[in-house]
Amino acid sequence: MRKNCLIAAAALVLVGCSDSEQSSESKNHPQVDVDRSQQQKAAEMGEDLAPAIVADPWQVVEAFEVGRDVYVRSLALEEKTNSLWVGTSVGVHEVDLNSQSLRNTFTRADGLANEYVFALFVDSQDYKWMGTNGGGTSRYKDGEWAVYFPLHGIADYWVYSFAEQANGDVWIGTWDGVTRWQPKGGVFTTYVRELVNEWVYGIGVDSKDQIWFGTEGGISMFDGKQWTSWTHADGLGAPNEEKLPISFNTGLGTRSRHDLTVNTDGQRSYNPNYIFSVLVDSQDHVWAGTWGAGVARFDGKKWINYSAQKDGIAGNVVYSMDQSADGTMWFGTDQGLSRFDGENWFNYGRQQGLLSEHVYAVSVVSGDEVWVGTRGGVTRLAKNKQMDEVQ
Repeated sequence: MRKNCLIAAAALVLVGCSDSEQSSESKNHPQVDVDRSQQQKAAEMGEDLAPAIVADPWQVVEAFEVGRDVYVRSLALEEKTNSLWVGTSVGVHEVDLNSQSLRNTFTRADGLANEYVFALFVDSQDYKWMGTNGGGTSRYKDGEWAVYFPLHGIADYWVYSFAEQANGDVWIGTWDGVTRWQPKGGVFTTYVRELVNEWVYGIGVDSKDQIWFGTEGGISMFDGKQWTSWTHADGLGAPNEEKLPISFNTGLGTRSRHDLTVNTDGQRSYNPNYIFSVLVDSQDHVWAGTWGAGVARFDGKKWINYSAQKDGIAGNVVYSMDQSADGTMWFGTDQGLSRFDGENWFNYGRQQGLLSEHVYAVSVVSGDEVWVGTRGGVTRLAKNKQMDEVQ
């Protein structure tokens, strides 16, 4: 695995930091046992199904470091320029995917309202939206910046998610509700009471143009006329299989004590209604990444839950997710990165080359390339095409 360093300083620059060393673990292709559901069915029928080993053509090939104490919280692909936008706790990088080299870096000196960037989004008009931790929203295109604060119409200074409807309306998830920005006239409209909870971390739009919101209290959906919500009581999130302590960190306006840690008194904890991420897949299924209850998938009728104990996802705290064109799902968890092909789970951690186990951002940039964001930097995974052809 090759390492490079995006060093965080007064000006962020790309520095060559070649490291030819590679651990024995990262040289091997990760492998998984046959899908656990198949094993369970076989056991129920009294059959002896030996674990099958499935080879994985994906492997970590490169890492870009941004500093030991710098967090990469968001990634966004800009297809038009073949760029990857990287949101960190000290600014934003634009990476040229053709050369894997740094194209631009943006800080407050360049126009960002706040350098801690939690959310990145490239809209249909190629505007780059940047949600910050206490600095509102910054929008960038072709050297021009716009900044939006509550005084301009957005709900809050803390901005954590974006999504766009077919008509160009952009939805902005904040710690005090969700704001709808209409490009015609630049009108802002905020919704709070309609949501199951005001703290919004994930937003997705389905093929019917319905908008799905992941909050600290469950999932809400707006179909253009009516609002509907789901919580753990409706099947959202797996049971507390590890008997972890219950976390009551739900914010609800108490900013002085509110934080983003997933621990309670230093231990891993369980908060199934707390949704970190939302994704609507190619089949219009809605995925919700939870705090301690794994990932949940809504098929239009019921929630289907996947947990580390029963299914094989790396961790039960799911910060981020993305989908490949072939339908493969990728999940960033508190215990590493997971890939789910519909039958088998493949997991990647520090032994496979990740810079950290906590994967805050995932971006599928092509059919054979995926980038992930962690504390310390970003890591690039690639598919071994020859191995894939053998399978």
